[in-house]
Parts: sequence; C-alpha cells; structure tokens
Amino acid sequence: GRWLCAGRQRGPSVGDCAVMAQLLVQCGVSFIAVLAFAILFHAPRREWAPCGLTGMVGWVVYWLAVQGGVSVVAASLYGTLALALLSRVLAVVRRCPVTVFLTGGIFPLVPGAGIYYTVYAFITGDNAGALFKGVETLKIAGAIALGIVLVLALPRGVFRVFAAREKRQ
Repeated sequence: GRWLCAGRQRGPSVGDCAVMAQLLVQCGVSFIAVLAFAILFHAPRREWAPCGLTGMVGWVVYWLAVQGGVSVVAASLYGTLALALLSRVLAVVRRCPVTVFLTGGIFPLVPGAGIYYTVYAFITGDNAGALFKGVETLKIAGAIALGIVLVLALPRGVFRVFAAREKRQ
C-alpha cells in the first residue's frame, strides 16, 4: 500500500514502492529461512527469533549494498560484519554463546549457488566460467571469514556495555 512509501513531499513513485515491497519480502524470507535453520540445528527455543533477526540483518545489509552497486564480495563482508556484531551483542544480552546466533545468521550469506555454478561450469566443460565463478566464490568465502574474525577479535569489554544496560533496566 501507499503507507509503505509515505514521507515524501511529492508522493511516492512506483519504483520506490516496488523497492520497499521487495525489501520487506527480503526481510521476511531471510528471517524465516534462518529461523528454520535454527530449529533444524536445535538452537534453544528462546533463541529462535533472535537467530532469525541476526540472519535477517546480515542479509538485508548485503542486499542493500548490492542494490547500491557494491560488489558481492564487499557486500558479503558488510553483511557479515553486521551479523557478527549483532551476534556478539545478543550473546552478551541474552547470555548465550555467540555461535548460536552466528551459525544460523551466516546461512543466507554462504555462497552455495556460487559453488553449484562452479561445479556445473566445470562439468559442462566451461573451464573459463568455472574459474571465474570459483574465484568469486572463494573471494566471498574469504570475505565472510574475514568479517567473522574482525568482529570476534574485538575485546570482550567492548560488548560489556550492553550487559550493563541490561542489568540497569
């Protein structure tokens, strides 16, 4: 509806509404996918929704970056940084291991399609296509690993601020 695109002086354009609707679909699907992943991997029941939120945030950051013209490798790094930071915060606030949120949250960013297309191109004899897709997939995997390492390398004290806020309330 029109309420999705409210706030502009001249009114929303059709393109703005389509992008907003697409963003809402991306949010919903990524949340449900990570929620299902958390259930499948036996995450504690009380952590299902925060796991879904973590994956949704990572995917939306990735999606918005790609929509903004950023490469998929850089977008994967940005999405991973966002979800890893949120995972660390949720781990402190909810007193749960960070891996509960990080493992499920990373699920939408893993380059499964890239791996598939690499193997497909290799099997069909398209060696140049296989090389291109394989290198891109490795770059994405490296960006994901780098994002996780950068956030997990932050000192624990950085996140104690969120624990202190929780105790005061």
